Amino acid sequence: MTILYLILPLALVFAGVAVAAFAWTVRSGQLDDVDTPPRRILFDDDRAILADARGSPADAALEPTAAPPVGWHSS
Repeated sequence: MTILYLILPLALVFAGVAVAAFAWTVRSGQLDDVDTPPRRILFDDDRAILADARGSPADAALEPTAAPPVGWHSS
């Protein structure tokens, strides 16, 4: 029974912090538009993503050249 003297105030403080955090998110505008960001993914330009996946000729110049293994000698 004495644990209630500890648990009840902790639960009330936790609930107060949760309500304060929710109020802060509403006041700061984080919940103003929750529909647009997920839909934006559907309308992204896929051609730009495919071009990045294929790579450009400039990317080949940036790749390091492979060095022969240590101890390897050409004859």
